[in-house]
Amino acid sequence: MDETVRLTSYSHGAGCGCKIAPAVLSEILAGQHPGFPDARLLIGNATRDDAAVYAIDDERAVVSTTDFFMPIVDDPSDFGGIAAVNAISDIYAMGATPLMAIAILGWPVNKLSPKVAAAVLDGAREACARARIPLAGGHSIDAPEPIFGLAVTGLVTRKYIKANTSAEEGCKLYLTKPLGIGVVSTAQKRGVVSDEDFAVARDVMLELNDVGPELAQLDGVKAMTDVTGFGLLGHLIELCEGSGLSARIKVEDLPVIACVPKYLDMSIMPGGTGRNFESYGHKVGPLTEDQKGLLCDPQTSGGLLVAVAPDGEEAFLECTASRGFDLQSFGVLEAQGPMVINLQ
Repeated sequence: MDETVRLTSYSHGAGCGCKIAPAVLSEILAGQHPGFPDARLLIGNATRDDAAVYAIDDERAVVSTTDFFMPIVDDPSDFGGIAAVNAISDIYAMGATPLMAIAILGWPVNKLSPKVAAAVLDGAREACARARIPLAGGHSIDAPEPIFGLAVTGLVTRKYIKANTSAEEGCKLYLTKPLGIGVVSTAQKRGVVSDEDFAVARDVMLELNDVGPELAQLDGVKAMTDVTGFGLLGHLIELCEGSGLSARIKVEDLPVIACVPKYLDMSIMPGGTGRNFESYGHKVGPLTEDQKGLLCDPQTSGGLLVAVAPDGEEAFLECTASRGFDLQSFGVLEAQGPMVINLQ
């Protein structure tokens, strides 16, 4: 099999756009027995946080997550790297430092060469090396579509854990990566994206969210999550509902990949955008089609969504600027109202 094969042609979805829609996931999880009770399980599934957190002692906790999906890019090495960075991001979003990763590989062995799968693993191994962790093993199956991801284990100081339940009224909202990954990847799948535009999106997806543990140590950072398949609104709603708040956002202040408006004007949106809006649109104030296309766009390996108390904003901006970020707030958390998200 030729290693230049288009991986995205072998999957029905792409990246985190493959995620089950929020409303469907809620239906699946509704009424589930909580399982074995263990007081050391500090964070489980109840608050839809990025990872599970389990106490080791009074000071430390283990953080555990898994994430995998079908190809969002055609290059095998990039696919492996993006999937790895996306999975590791869940650890960073909890304020933790990753320790090691285990690979999850589903491969259509009668359609795609083992050499292509090896290139996927090479890309993941390189991403893990950038995160300073080993890719320590894994599990593989023969599958009808290519699937890849990681299970990642991390370690966190308990007082630095950042959960969806700890945001406070008045917190300013920041996002560390630009939106529009789903739009650009869909344009690629349709064969209309330029090489330059795609390269920008690829580089965004390959960027580690390793600033997370530093941000978690700032007193002003009250909550943090990463933005993936449910889109910015979906993950912001989870944070708001977990903390009993609403949010007011200004769309024009959001970071956006520069080429995205061009593709939105071409009516290019992934299928996950509509599924996301159908799941939570009733919790959001009125949106234009372009706003829906941006705010509900499924992100793969998206940025960190951070809630920062006003008195900690200066320290937060100093920290992020020292890491090369140029961020501005796009919204604020308010007392809970009839709508979870309001636009200004």
